[in-house]
Amino acid sequence: MRVAALSLTALLAATAPLVAQTYPDHPVRVTIPFAPGGIADITSRILADQLSKKLGQNFVVDNQQSPGGITAARAALAGGKDGYTLTLFTNGTAISVGMFNNLRYDPLTEFQPISGIGYFDFAFATAGDSPYKTLADFLKAAKEKPGALNIGTVAIGSTQQLSAELFKSMAGIDARVVPYRTTPELIVATMRGDVAMMVDSPASMKGNLDDGKLRALAISGAQHSEYLPGAPSVAEAGVPGFDVPSWNALFAPAGVAAPIIATLNKAMREVLAAPDTKKQMFDVGITAYPTTPEEMGAKLKSEIERWKGVIAKAGIEKQ
Repeated sequence: MRVAALSLTALLAATAPLVAQTYPDHPVRVTIPFAPGGIADITSRILADQLSKKLGQNFVVDNQQSPGGITAARAALAGGKDGYTLTLFTNGTAISVGMFNNLRYDPLTEFQPISGIGYFDFAFATAGDSPYKTLADFLKAAKEKPGALNIGTVAIGSTQQLSAELFKSMAGIDARVVPYRTTPELIVATMRGDVAMMVDSPASMKGNLDDGKLRALAISGAQHSEYLPGAPSVAEAGVPGFDVPSWNALFAPAGVAAPIIATLNKAMREVLAAPDTKKQMFDVGITAYPTTPEEMGAKLKSEIERWKGVIAKAGIEKQ
């Protein structure tokens, strides 16, 4: 029996390099927890296109929107451990651990990191004809009319939603956060005045910002954004200490062979370092940021703990 076990171990060790040499030999599916049209979708499609060219097989983006990213994560787990079903994690994934009473998946134990993709900020924006010319204007109106104003975001459990909830808490205002199914729906709702202000990626609203249909009031990160150089940070615009930088990354189910993870990580580091990919990413407001699996794993752990603390301190209700 011991001899048989040793023989099996030796066989697996011998075949591991062959797995890396032949992977991928058919299309790879990437589940993402957002609808088409948003920053996660755009970023995933840029990466999928570059990986397809690099590795010679199609990487197919599969939109599986649901609160907390549950559907996308469960779909990735159901795809097996052969490396042909991957998933997108974002800091919304880290947030969801502390936001949901029953998340139905564990991002730390059921998945393993491949690499970071990039980081970015969100923009707080109003309609171009809104009476709120600055974030201070919005805050003043919200304090004068408690409960009268609302803030639009996408996806329950998303970073956008928590950014809005955290903004309310730190600013000390009474405003309702309204989640929409997709970014295009959110933009339309903002332009026609259904919501007083929206929170989403600046890239998704760039055309409407350029033609004046939307107005950027602030960005979510602590530093000025190269993508929206004229916008102050939320902290500078009236809510000291507010800082919500965002990131996304590619993960695989736990148990995918190490040579496959290494193949994917190498390919991602190469394509994300390429000038044309970096430009494509920057054009949609993303700074390309590849990592080692270990770095990405450590970041996810630290972000989960960070957001648990933020959620508890802000008194944000769990889903």
